Amino acid sequence: MDFNALLTVFLTLFAVIDIVGSIPIIVDLREKRGEIQSSKATLFAGILMLSFLFFGDAFLRMIGIDLQSFALAGSIVIFIIGIEMVLGVNIFKAGKDETGNHSIMPIAFPLIAGAGTLTTILSLKADFDTLIIFLGIILNLMIVYAVLKLSKFLQLKMGPNTLEILRRIFGVLLLAIAIKIFKANVNFVV
Repeated sequence: MDFNALLTVFLTLFAVIDIVGSIPIIVDLREKRGEIQSSKATLFAGILMLSFLFFGDAFLRMIGIDLQSFALAGSIVIFIIGIEMVLGVNIFKAGKDETGNHSIMPIAFPLIAGAGTLTTILSLKADFDTLIIFLGIILNLMIVYAVLKLSKFLQLKMGPNTLEILRRIFGVLLLAIAIKIFKANVNFVV
């Protein structure tokens, strides 16, 4: 087991999912809509991420896109997410849930397992073993579950300034990861 690779995958997904930076959004949803079912949101996000891990390649082949092209496009999406986090701007807009089930929409999708996360999972497949990515997803889901359960407590203990600093740090890490993925895959596409 390559622990450096696992750490890289884990931190990449952790930065993209940005569950710590999402605490204010989660708390706001709790206040507006009531309790969030942490296990349901985590389970649905996990199913979505693992489905993309195991069947994403087949889906891409079915529509005629190679993994390197997807990884290259994914690196651009990750780069934009990093820019959002560092500059505090919103480029991607989350959809609104009209069903009232806020454990799945917008928590599980798109907050946890959104376009950036799914793109990152497939982008990571260009450089890392599937088992390493699987373990990175599982570790992140454990943290997601804990943060969803403890979001009110964490918000009170960390405060808005700490959350903002963490968001910007992970944004810079995402920018570096996006550039690395871009460099690793641009030669295959050109």
